[in-house]
Amino acid sequence: MRYVIIGAGAVGGTIGVRLAQADRDVTVVARSAHLDAIRARGLTLRQPEGEVTARLAAVDRPTDEPLPADTVLILTVKSQDTAGALAAWVDAPVVGGGTAGDRLPLVTAQNGVANERAALRLFADVHPVCVWLPATHLDPGVVVANGYPHPGMLHIGRYPGGADDTDRAIAADLTAAGFVAPVRTDVLRWKYGKLLSNLGNGLQALLGRDIPDALVERVRAEGAAALAAAGIAHTSPEEEKAERGDLVGQRPVDGEERSGGSTWQSLARGTGSTEVDHLNGEIALLGRLHGVPTPVNVAVQRAVRRAVRERTRAGAFPLTELQKMIT
Repeated sequence: MRYVIIGAGAVGGTIGVRLAQADRDVTVVARSAHLDAIRARGLTLRQPEGEVTARLAAVDRPTDEPLPADTVLILTVKSQDTAGALAAWVDAPVVGGGTAGDRLPLVTAQNGVANERAALRLFADVHPVCVWLPATHLDPGVVVANGYPHPGMLHIGRYPGGADDTDRAIAADLTAAGFVAPVRTDVLRWKYGKLLSNLGNGLQALLGRDIPDALVERVRAEGAAALAAAGIAHTSPEEEKAERGDLVGQRPVDGEERSGGSTWQSLARGTGSTEVDHLNGEIALLGRLHGVPTPVNVAVQRAVRRAVRERTRAGAFPLTELQKMIT
């Protein structure tokens, strides 16, 4: 299989470099200074066990050249960028005729749970991944991955359910690249469990590491209540901890702990958008649909959007302001 990684940030960069190190054919999709750096110097992956640089083919959009029929597209952009990425790649031609949307598997290795439904509108063959992969992308051409002894755990299956030979083949390549890659027929249950964990991402982006436990508990409790009202199954923290075991922990890289999660990184880099409306916003949506109040998740959404507009430094949003916004 050949891989096109659509989004060479923290998750996509780690997956891309590791697959390339395992002798898989990899092309990464990036933008602006990050694309320029990868083309000029390669993509550097800094890990607890050392640093590697992979010289990867890098593009910012599909080329006129048809994609080989054995290509797998791995979507790793943030959820707010999913629609644009899908639109850019769905009509890419494939060798032998047809388009990517008709013929190629699309793997959604992203936080949130709305990407798969959006993808299935355009792509016939969608494979969700539940991503546990502690990595950071702040500087062009560089990704820092703190996962150890494995860089991450990537559950994969079919959407809307089940698993097939494509999942098993991709999982085998990910395993060869050093990841833990279980094939799961219930991968969405894992993704909904991960969603509950990700509800704290916005709090970290706003407040840094000094987050009151009560706020963390409230965003998760609201999320669990909304999922229960909607009849949506999810994994528990205990099940997830048992699954990871000692396989994926975190270690410092060059003496430094991981800076922050995905939403924190978006604020730190000043990207102009975050995935909060697809994380806390998913709980707000379910709450409104099923009559469950979600005031803390709604306040986190509003506060993160405000932080983006006002270019607030990551971790520097006043706690008192956030508390005022919770109604």
